[in-house]
Amino acid sequence: MSGAALGLEIVFVFFLALFLLHRYGDFKKQHRLVIIATLLAWYLCFLIVFILPLDVSTTIYNRCKLAVNSSPAESNGSYVTLAPSKQKCFKPWSYIPDGIMPIFWRVVYWTSQFLTWILLPFMQSYARSGGFSITGKIKTALIENAIYYGTYLLIFGAFLIYVAVNPNFNLQWNQLQTIGIAAANTWGLFLLVLLLGYGLVEIPRSHWNGAKRGYLLMKTYFKAAKLMTEKADAEENLEDIMEEVRKVSESIKYNHPLRKCVDTILKKCPTEYQERMGRNMDDYEDFDERQNSYPSEKSLAKLHKQVIYSVQRHRRTQVQWQILLEQAFYLEDVAKNESSATRQFVHTFHSQEPENKIIQYFYTPTVEWYWECLLRPWFYRVLAVVLATFSVIVVWSECTFFSTKPVLSLFAVFIQLAEKTYNYIYIEMACFLTIFFLSICVYSTVFRIRVFNYYYLASHHQTDAYSLLFSGMLFCRLTPPLCLNFLGLTHMDATISHKNTQPTAYTSIMGSMRVLSFIADGFYIYYPMLVVILCIATYFSLGTRCLNLLGFQQFMGDSEMTSDLIDEGKELIRREKRKRQRQEEGENRRREWKERYGNRDDSTRSRAVHTDQKESSFSETSANRPLSKYTRSNGRTERDRIELLQDAEPLDFNADSVNDDPLESDSGR
Repeated sequence: MSGAALGLEIVFVFFLALFLLHRYGDFKKQHRLVIIATLLAWYLCFLIVFILPLDVSTTIYNRCKLAVNSSPAESNGSYVTLAPSKQKCFKPWSYIPDGIMPIFWRVVYWTSQFLTWILLPFMQSYARSGGFSITGKIKTALIENAIYYGTYLLIFGAFLIYVAVNPNFNLQWNQLQTIGIAAANTWGLFLLVLLLGYGLVEIPRSHWNGAKRGYLLMKTYFKAAKLMTEKADAEENLEDIMEEVRKVSESIKYNHPLRKCVDTILKKCPTEYQERMGRNMDDYEDFDERQNSYPSEKSLAKLHKQVIYSVQRHRRTQVQWQILLEQAFYLEDVAKNESSATRQFVHTFHSQEPENKIIQYFYTPTVEWYWECLLRPWFYRVLAVVLATFSVIVVWSECTFFSTKPVLSLFAVFIQLAEKTYNYIYIEMACFLTIFFLSICVYSTVFRIRVFNYYYLASHHQTDAYSLLFSGMLFCRLTPPLCLNFLGLTHMDATISHKNTQPTAYTSIMGSMRVLSFIADGFYIYYPMLVVILCIATYFSLGTRCLNLLGFQQFMGDSEMTSDLIDEGKELIRREKRKRQRQEEGENRRREWKERYGNRDDSTRSRAVHTDQKESSFSETSANRPLSKYTRSNGRTERDRIELLQDAEPLDFNADSVNDDPLESDSGR
């Protein structure tokens, strides 16, 4: 089993990162380099989180071997036995041979740092650039990142001058490397505590509120009102941009030198706009440089950038609106089915996507009713209590992990108890649950936050390239300080435990932080205590209230603006529900009419044609009977057609447009 656990986790984490990237990114439309760079960044960060518990168990076993070798001992099979105390050092099932982990951590760490500080920022500017050639995009990316790179060089130079001026330090390559790592981890730890303080409170609270049906439905109405405003704004912005594209397309003719740039812009436009602009083209006209003023290539690049952004935003809001409608309809169905006497879940609308037959076989309407109406609320409440307990333990440990005598950090207590019995499975499970919970609190906040339209991770393949690359940067900067913080909570870091023991392979790659004592003994220890203040602020929703005062509408139960938006969203959902019901009723009537009268109408026409071709020797009485029969049948068929065309329904006074002219309606019929 030596190294097998490492190989299995490497494969599993790759598919996990690939699944998440497929959910948020679009493999078909986005550039391959963007997908590969984001996948590599996510993969390396998730890999660090999953492999670190194996490093801890291997380090504990190596410490045991060192203790055994320093005293009289005898070898006994797969373990070593201390002669005086009969202590046994069992080799863990996931033991990784010596020399593998240092190389592994060195490759993973420095690759992630290269991505987050050099490659991904450059690719962000490259992907957002509106240039029409590779050279133009590279030039734009270099100019935009000049200030960015200069700032980091200034910070690193400040650390370098501090070490050079201090007479106690002798500048060496290892110390310079440690200074660079300390600068990166300091920036990451600053952001880490902010995100962690929000996630420790918001994740348990969101699961507790998930058990409240009324709460979720009201919040969905609130989201619908906000999303409709954003959707209308996106449509208006797209119309304005398309109008500019149309003017540019009409002014720059086919033989203009910049026509290739215009064609590139037109390819990024939606299909309906491309067809509309294609019909209005007068390419037979030559351009006259003396009569018209033409846009420059720089202005076309800016227009190209605006087109990419507006089309992406418009498509994202359209998809999100449909998803939100399905969610609102489902929550309304849950509220109706809670009082059902048959205990079978009934949907208002059938699913538009074909369901899996295996899921349909096991997830019957009865099972769905018991899960949605009875079990799911209680499951969410129990899960919220468990997550809240973890959050309290994390907050307590963050405030007390620097204490070694006595050991107050609960995570350190758990690991040290398991270390005495060398229960490696328990050690790995405890470490994995601890770092996994910390990662969920931090990473989920990265997925939730939205910085206007600058950064936003939208599911269902609606995230743009800029946001994907930005998320990869954040993950690569947050993961190393997150792991160091975890090792400090469990006292596996010698800087915290103040013990002369063998460090983990991950800590050895980071180097000794004693080079910068004010960071190792000050910032790294006392700054995480700030998480208490952030948790209190998140619990009382201070950030939400501040944003609400600044004019950014946030969901708050005691706000008048929130109530107005809930009512508006409820009306929007009701209108969309009526629209979909009318569509389904119309489709059902057409289907029924086709099944009942489609074949009969064809046979009636064939009979009428056959009757006209008969000889005139038939008697009048024998000719009138079938004629009256066909007349009645045709009359009934015609009436059915008129009813379908009229689509008789109650008037919707909330509809967008109502026809007030009955004559126009009659003429249409």
